[in-house]
Formats: sequence, C-alpha cells, structure tokens
Amino acid sequence: MSGRWTWHGGGLVAARRHFGDGDWIDLSTGINPHPWPGVTDVALDWQRLPEPEALAAIESVAASHFGVDPRHVCAVPGSEIGLRQIGALIGGPAQHIAPGYRTHGAMIAGSTATMLSAVRDGGTLILANPNNPDGRVIDSNAMQMLLRRRGSDGWLLVDEAFADADPAVSMAAAVSDAPRLVVFRSFGKFFGLAGVRLGFVIAPQAIIAALRDQLGAWPLSAAAIAIGSAAYADHAWTAATRERLPRDAAALDAVLTTHGHQPIGSCPLFRLIEVDDARALFERLAQRAILTRPFADQPRWLRISLPADAAALTRLDVALADG
Repeated sequence: MSGRWTWHGGGLVAARRHFGDGDWIDLSTGINPHPWPGVTDVALDWQRLPEPEALAAIESVAASHFGVDPRHVCAVPGSEIGLRQIGALIGGPAQHIAPGYRTHGAMIAGSTATMLSAVRDGGTLILANPNNPDGRVIDSNAMQMLLRRRGSDGWLLVDEAFADADPAVSMAAAVSDAPRLVVFRSFGKFFGLAGVRLGFVIAPQAIIAALRDQLGAWPLSAAAIAIGSAAYADHAWTAATRERLPRDAAALDAVLTTHGHQPIGSCPLFRLIEVDDARALFERLAQRAILTRPFADQPRWLRISLPADAAALTRLDVALADG
C-alpha cells in the first residue's frame, strides 16, 4: 500500500490518480467536516505585514478559549512546527507514547517509544490526549500523576490537537511557570480549517520567550490571525459544535456496529476499527471513492473520520455492506 495514505490523512490527489476520478468523500483526516462558517466574511489585508498588536490579540482570544493566562500562550504556524521547536528547545532523553503521532518520535533526538502502561518515572514524556489514532483519552487524575512523575529532570509535553471537542480533558489550565508542562493546541481540526495552518504552544514564560526568539517577528500570516481571531471569538458556534460532534460520532458508531465493527476511541472526530485485513477494506472503500486512513505498522487498523452529512454516511453504510 502506498505510504501516501499510511503517512497521514488526506491525499485525495493521489487517490484520484490511483483509483480514478469521482465524487470522493475524504474520511481520512480527523478534521471536523463542519468547518467554522464565518471564514468567507473575514476581511483580509494582504498589503501589510501583521501588526504586533494583532498577534497579541489572537493569542489573547485563544488563551480565553483555552482557559489560560495569555502570558503562557504563543501562536505558531501549525502545531507540528510548535512540537518540533519545543522538542529542539528542551532536548535530552525522552519517551513518546506509541501508538501516536509520527512527529512525537521526531521531536527529540533519541526519543524512545513506549506503551502508556510502561512509562518510567523521570525524564521527558511526549503524548497526545486525546490520542491519535486510537482515540484514547487519559483522565485528569492520571495526567496529573504523569506530570508529578516527571521529577526535576523531565517535562510533560501534551499534544491536545483534538481536545477542543471536550475541554474537560485539557491540561492547559495547569500550565504555569512552576510545573514542567507544555501543551500544544491545533486550530484546524476542531474548526475544520486545517489549511489556515495555526496552532498554539502553552508553556512557562521562559519557554514562550525562547520560542518567540526562534519564530521571529512575523510567525503567522495575516489570514491566520484574522480567521483565528474571529473563530475563537465565536462562542455560540463553539458551544453548538461541542454538542453536535458527539451526536455525529454516535451515528457513525451505529453504522459501523451494524456491519460488525466495534468502534474504538472516545474522540468524536474519528473512530478506529480493527479488521482482519484493513488494506483490503481500505481499497474496497477507495474503489467507491471513500478515502479512509490505513496504517503501515498496524495492518488490522483503519481510522474513519466523521462523514459530513447524511448522504455521506449513507454512502459509507452502503459501501460497508457491499462486501
């Protein structure tokens, strides 16, 4: 199977080239299929560099969304860049939880993959909560324990790319200048606008200052600042989306269960299923212009994102039945 689809979600151009044109449904990304609708109404000024006040403003409105002090927030051009920059700043030995994001293993040279149950005391630990691709959620008590176990020589680095759907899972409020804790947030997944390339690092002020030095004067585009500022300020849409996503996930669960699949995970933006031959199922769905996410190192896993509407869910239902 092509690494284009096992590396990360997306790849519709490659899918069309390999499987043929058609009315494709992309269920491979884990991105909200109901994007924030105000994006086309945002006024953009492409003639001027973003002002420092605009950057401070988006960090302030995002900090309010996260429930943290703005002094601990730094906007970055995508959370992956933030992960890699913080990894380089912290350095030293580290553990990263597997399965998880590929970037976590590349953040710190020599980072060792381990299962959550095998996490040792001390040293830096990198994990996602909710996790990807299995949707595992670690409760707040367990996260606090993991932070305490880092000791004086390690950090807890928490990728919360999927945490916006349920803010109760977030560790952001625990960030201060004392705990060795860094939290990463992504704009694109919950707001359904991955192309904006916007993320945030929430960290002690000394880390934030060092990160700003690396990023330079204009880390974000004018579009990212304007769209992100408006979207984070839209509290009504955020509240409605947090109610809608679990309902949509339940509808997806019902379809998967009908066809004998046991949905895995608690993140409402995607589900993982385990089948005897995930590659065969991936290709069968792709032949019907439905793109899902397989995994090279887990040949029995297939991740399926939320369909955008009832028609897309019905197409998935029919394709799963047509075995």
